[in-house]
Amino acid sequence: MAEKPLWGRLLITGASGRLGSQLRMATKDLAQAIRLTDVKALTDLANDEEFIQADLADMSTGLELMTGVDVVIHLGAVMPQAPWESILQANIIGTYNIFEAARQAGVKRVIFASSHHATGMYERTERLDSESPVRPANLYGLSKAFGETTGRMYHEKHGLEVISLRIGSCFPEPTDERMLATWLSHRDMSNLCRCCLQASQVGYTVLYGVSNNKRVWWSNAKAGYIGYQAIDSADDFEEALLTPQITNHQGEKYKFQSGKFANLVP
Repeated sequence: MAEKPLWGRLLITGASGRLGSQLRMATKDLAQAIRLTDVKALTDLANDEEFIQADLADMSTGLELMTGVDVVIHLGAVMPQAPWESILQANIIGTYNIFEAARQAGVKRVIFASSHHATGMYERTERLDSESPVRPANLYGLSKAFGETTGRMYHEKHGLEVISLRIGSCFPEPTDERMLATWLSHRDMSNLCRCCLQASQVGYTVLYGVSNNKRVWWSNAKAGYIGYQAIDSADDFEEALLTPQITNHQGEKYKFQSGKFANLVP
C-alpha cells in the first residue's frame, strides 16, 4: 500500500521556468495535488496538477493562489540582469505578496528560492554558513536579501515555517571556473527541495543550495537537521574548466563570490 503524501496541496510559483519544470516532477509524490503558477502560460499538465496564470505583484491573485494550499515553493522571480522596476515588481512586491497571502491562508511552510547573490559581496577567500549575514552584490541579490528577511519576520511574528535557499549556479553542468565552487546540479536541487518538504521541523532556516564541490565557499553544517546531502560534484568537470580560455575571471574585478554579477550597475 502506497504511503499517503506528506502534504495536501503544494504551490509552485515560477512553474514554467527551468527550475519549476524540474521540481514539478521531483516533488509530485510528496503532495496530493500540485498547483502551478507563472506569468507565462503552461499547458502540459498532469492529472494531479492545476495551473493558474498570475502576476505575483497583484495581491488579489496571491490570495487566490493560496486557497487550500499547505506548502509553497516560491521560485517566481526575474534574473540578475533585469532592470530595477522588474526586480521591484516580481522579486520584492511579488515575494511580499506570497508571504502575506500565505499568512492569511494559513499555509504551514514556504520554501523561498533565495540566491548566493544575497551574500555575493563576500570575497572568494571567505567561508560562509547559514548564519552569515546578507551582503548583496547587485539589485537582484538585494531583492533576495529582502525575501530572506521578510521570511524571517513572518516566521517570528506569525509562526510560518520558512526555508531560504541560497541557490548556487543551478545548471546541467558547470560552465566556468567560478562554478567549480558554486555549481548545483539539477539532481541535487531536486533532492534539496525534497528534503525541505520532508523535514519535520524547520522554524526559520537558511540553507545553501550547492553540490559536493571541493572548492565550495559555503557550509550547511548548522542546518544539518534538514537532511540534505549533495550527490554530484563540479570536481568531475575541473580538468575541462581549468584552461586558459575559461579561467579568465581572476583578479580584482572578479574577487567577489558573485563574480561578474558583482559588477552590475548599480
